[in-house]
Amino acid sequence: MDYIDTILDQLKEWARKITDALLGPETAPEPEPIPVPVRDRASF
Repeated sequence: MDYIDTILDQLKEWARKITDALLGPETAPEPEPIPVPVRDRASF
């Protein structure tokens, strides 16, 4: 069983490399900006 798992892992890695080469690397989601409180001069 260990041999089959090794082969499957290798096939998954090759498939990932092929898709990365064809479609580009997997993109990470853009982080959402953190709102920064700003003092309004009109409220003074």
